[in-house]
Amino acid sequence: MTIPRDPVDAIIEQWAAVRPDLDTAAVEVFGRVFRIARAMGDRMEKEYERFGLSRGEFDVLATLRRADAPYTLSPRRLSAVLMLTTGGMTGRLDRLERAGLVRRSPDPHDRRALQVTLTDEGLRLTDAAAGAGLAVQAAALSALDGDEAARLAALLRPLLAATAS
Repeated sequence: MTIPRDPVDAIIEQWAAVRPDLDTAAVEVFGRVFRIARAMGDRMEKEYERFGLSRGEFDVLATLRRADAPYTLSPRRLSAVLMLTTGGMTGRLDRLERAGLVRRSPDPHDRRALQVTLTDEGLRLTDAAAGAGLAVQAAALSALDGDEAARLAALLRPLLAATAS
């Protein structure tokens, strides 16, 4: 199987022509990772739009869904998991609450705090959108065979750990 050239190959060649002294090995990895992330982000955004959601709103719903029944977290916890400011989280929660997908209520253990819970409609929509989003990702990943996909995931894990700190 012949692997087609991609835009990163052209970038590497251009740098080699004008600055042959530069080690561009990182561009071969990160240039592709950035382009894949952007392309998949756009695809995911388009898929979630079919459900009336932005990708950020889906992320909030999915975080609540993964918390398991009763699908409840504090706004502070949601902000921490999603790496959002409290202001950014408030805006998302306002939109999701208006849509009837989450509800905010007083925390029974701390009357100064709130908790956010998926509604039944939020649960239904999250499950549908998650399945559709994963199908989009699986379709893109089908460019690799199962062993290649597993190897890529294993290679990316320590790279993410090294760059997350």
